[in-house]
Amino acid sequence: MAASLPSKGSTLRDAFGNVLSFFILILIGVLAFSIRLFSVIKYESVIHEFDPYFNYRVTQYLSKMGIYEFWNWFDDRTWYPLGRVIGGTVYPGLTLTAGTLWRVLNALNIPLSVETVCVFTAPIFSAFASWATYLLTKEVKGPGAGLTAAALLAMVPSYISRSVAGSYDNEAVAIFALIFTFYLYLKTLNTGSLFYATLNAIAYFYMVCSWGGYTFIINLIPMHALLCIVTGRYSSRLYIAYAPFVVLGTLLAALVPVVGFNAVMTSEHFASFLVFIIIHVVALVYYIKGILSQKMFKVAVTLVVSIGLAVCCAVIAILVALVASSPTKGWSGRSLSLLDPTYASKYIPIIASVSEHQPPTWPSYFMDINVLAFLVPAGIIACFSPLSDASSFVVLYIATAVYFSGVMVRLMLVLAPAACIMSGIALSQAFEVFTRSIKFQMPGEADGQEVGDTISDGVVAQHDVVKPEKSEDTVKERPSKRNRKKEKEPVEKPSLKSQICKRLLVLPFGTSIIALFLLVLLGAFYVVHCVWAAAEAYSAPSIVLTSHSRDGLHVFDDFREAYAWLSHNTEVDDKVASWWDYGYQTTAMANRTVIVDNNTWNNTHIATVGTAMSSPEKAAWEIFNSLDVKYVLVVFGGLVGYPSDDINKFLWMVRIGGGVFPHIKEPDYLRDGQYRIDSQATPTMLNCLMYKLSYYRFVETDGKGFDRVRQTEIGKKYFKLSHFEEVFTTHHWMVRIYKLKPPKNRIRGKTKKSKTKSSSTTSLKRKGTKKRNPWH
Repeated sequence: MAASLPSKGSTLRDAFGNVLSFFILILIGVLAFSIRLFSVIKYESVIHEFDPYFNYRVTQYLSKMGIYEFWNWFDDRTWYPLGRVIGGTVYPGLTLTAGTLWRVLNALNIPLSVETVCVFTAPIFSAFASWATYLLTKEVKGPGAGLTAAALLAMVPSYISRSVAGSYDNEAVAIFALIFTFYLYLKTLNTGSLFYATLNAIAYFYMVCSWGGYTFIINLIPMHALLCIVTGRYSSRLYIAYAPFVVLGTLLAALVPVVGFNAVMTSEHFASFLVFIIIHVVALVYYIKGILSQKMFKVAVTLVVSIGLAVCCAVIAILVALVASSPTKGWSGRSLSLLDPTYASKYIPIIASVSEHQPPTWPSYFMDINVLAFLVPAGIIACFSPLSDASSFVVLYIATAVYFSGVMVRLMLVLAPAACIMSGIALSQAFEVFTRSIKFQMPGEADGQEVGDTISDGVVAQHDVVKPEKSEDTVKERPSKRNRKKEKEPVEKPSLKSQICKRLLVLPFGTSIIALFLLVLLGAFYVVHCVWAAAEAYSAPSIVLTSHSRDGLHVFDDFREAYAWLSHNTEVDDKVASWWDYGYQTTAMANRTVIVDNNTWNNTHIATVGTAMSSPEKAAWEIFNSLDVKYVLVVFGGLVGYPSDDINKFLWMVRIGGGVFPHIKEPDYLRDGQYRIDSQATPTMLNCLMYKLSYYRFVETDGKGFDRVRQTEIGKKYFKLSHFEEVFTTHHWMVRIYKLKPPKNRIRGKTKKSKTKSSSTTSLKRKGTKKRNPWH
């Protein structure tokens, strides 16, 4: 009877803990969703950035035309005159998710527009990602660490930057798929269940559909499997977790059109196949060891290892032969940029020109993960006590994520979940130590009950729980024992408590109180920073800009003003040329054909536009006219101080254009190695098309032509355009649109104005002067 009471109490406590955890998870989901609504509350329900506008346009097409038309859609409004096959060049996970959600809501008589569903898809999946983080961390260090990690991920600024309401990008659903795939892998690793292994492959398939970052998964899991094999932690659970994942995951990944045979033909996937062979060799060795004698086992191992090495060498030779013809050895440009951070700047300037592909600065780490950067080392240490297969995986995850985030600022997004997991483990372990220290030293506590409660929580081994209970029950059930037995009882309890205190880390009472207060203060600072980042730093949509001054809040809606003008004042078939950054927005918002856009799949086409912008006006007109361009759009921030304008991006246009057309040389646009637009600028710079289209009539604004971004007066203030005419400039001069002038009529002969000219011409002809071509 006495033994059954604690079991009932622990069962009741576990049930209460599960219910409490459930409600905490609901609150964490609400927090993750609501903290991302500042952009809608402060501005309006609008799509953000550049890439999301393409995703929104594709989702509109999918919801209107259906899935089969989507797979076969050839878009003739992009990359004119080449076009683009959308179904075979896009990751469809985000589009299919939002389209399915829209259809389900409409089936439930909830008439939301496609745009509204797209705006709120990212906040919804941020809640799912928080719950997936709880499940993953729970597999590593228990529910306490899982709840802490989930709460941290719900607010981490790095993830908020890509999942605010309106940020309709692939990462909106991909981060959830990434975390959930890792959770199912660890779940399979801990249970050895084929059911979870199958779910793991399906989750990986969803990740492949959603984002090109799936290559991180297909390389990290093989690295962990190889680490377990090398460190002697191979088990049947590891085989079940890895082998079905590689087979089913690769087959499913090949079904995605944008991936196709790349799942088996590119170098990013070869590591999984190599480890697949190794794990089968190891499994065969363990199987043979169980059925053969020691002597026969040595002979068999020699044979198996020899055959395994031969097979590995043959596979490696085949893979080398397959990729030898490729100049990049089967690696994509972005993958090589991660392995060699200098590769893009040397060979692929189009990748290096993207701001999110630049390496981050130290302040960006503090901005995006804040105090988690200081908690991660403590979490890594906690994972080693004790070290398990699951904890070794998260340690490997954080190590690789830190490296890749240091190469490319965009991959701070991959680091955020790992940092939250490690920080959740660190905070959970710290709270456990400090609260236990206070609990042991609270006055007036029943020592035996405290010891029993503490031990039953799993801090001490289970066999230690029985001993104090048994000694207490024995003393209570035998009142007829001699007094010497009663004298021993108070001696045993302090000895038991001191023994437990030695085995458990117990800190002084005052130190524990101060440490708990500091941890709460640290958490409060983290919450304040995250709310500020969500409300101020990451909520503003790039298409609508704001600034604060003494006069109050100023809103700059020039982008939508320009796209609306294009939509209402140009023909449907007109072609618009701009730098590739604005291609998606022009197609989606103005519904006009563009020459290049943000897909950046054709470097030569982008280089052609860059060359036109870098050339003198006449040469640029000839290039644009050959592409059937009718309007040219440039973004200029010199009047209002907008730094992300085309003048600041111009050197990348020169570099990309010069990479294909050698007559464009970067030194021609620099004065003593410096990029200048003032009176010291080079003649090549002052006469290029980008300079003229940006600064045409700019001197009329203040009489001086002072550029607020470059903080200087422009060099060439008064000039006229001969081949382009200004047709529209937005209210704050942020977007300027020019129309190509039609070619002049060719005159076969010139009217003779005077007899003097005719006589001089006749004398020149008689002298043998070369006759001029009348067509020029």
